[in-house]
Amino acid sequence: MRRRGYIAAGLLLGLLLPAAAQAGRSQGTTTAAPDSVPVARFVRSTTQVGALIDYELTFRHSPSLNVIFPDSTAEFKPFEYVRRRYWPTQTRQGLSLDRCRYTLRTFSLDSVQTLRLPVTLLRGRDTVLLYAQPTGVRLVRTAPVLPPTDELPPLRQNTALLPMPERFNYPYLAAALAAVLVTAGVVWWTFGRNLRRRYRLYRMARNHVYFLAQYTRHLERFQLSRSLANMERAITLWKNYLARLEGNSLNTLTTREIVALYQGDADVATALRLSDRIIYGNQQPDEAAEQTDHALDSLRHFADRRFALVRAARQRRPMA
Repeated sequence: MRRRGYIAAGLLLGLLLPAAAQAGRSQGTTTAAPDSVPVARFVRSTTQVGALIDYELTFRHSPSLNVIFPDSTAEFKPFEYVRRRYWPTQTRQGLSLDRCRYTLRTFSLDSVQTLRLPVTLLRGRDTVLLYAQPTGVRLVRTAPVLPPTDELPPLRQNTALLPMPERFNYPYLAAALAAVLVTAGVVWWTFGRNLRRRYRLYRMARNHVYFLAQYTRHLERFQLSRSLANMERAITLWKNYLARLEGNSLNTLTTREIVALYQGDADVATALRLSDRIIYGNQQPDEAAEQTDHALDSLRHFADRRFALVRAARQRRPMA
């Protein structure tokens, strides 16, 4: 009886022990422990000068931790940062996984080049740096290695000049235009008012010279032909010029109003009344030729006097 009991107990243990071992193995594969430090690796074991190579950094941690991976401002020496790619945090069965892949390149000539990047943990106001284990990559040289006894190959020289397209220097042009505008603005601000006044005086003098030439021509034609039309043109020219010179409506006023405007000036009163008597009174110009010539000449001298007075007043006017 004891022998049969031992055999039954042995069979039962033989069935239970493999099941327990299988359960332990399955539990170990589904629940992983957090990493104490980040894990880093190069996707390739070799690289060349200037070639791109990927460096992958992963970290398994508790979901309650705040983890920050390095960005482009980190220290990547002897490598140079090119770009990066990161994946969103994955949390499964109470464990979070962060992963980032950096694309780097190197111009260092060391045979083996290593890199070690940290992961930052935020704990309230404190930060903790967790560095991954250093991982290296081997540099593959493309230039042949010559023995010390061999001579260096001759350098190939190419000193031929290549055509270069001409490019216009727009920044210099913009700077020159800005300088010209600033200088013109300063000059205009400093001397602009004086220049405007001088220009107005110049235009006034030029208009007066033009008026004298036109008026003299009408006067000469009247003296030759004794035509009332030439006399009327001379009087109209005289009125229009004084209206522009003094800025009034002289050319629309009557003879009496003009005489009153100039406070009964003898030359103006005599000349305009004589011209009215000849033009509107049907009096022949030959009957008072000398008086008519003297009257028209008096109007020219009066225009000279008014021009001198207006010019002197504008010269004395203070700049606003």
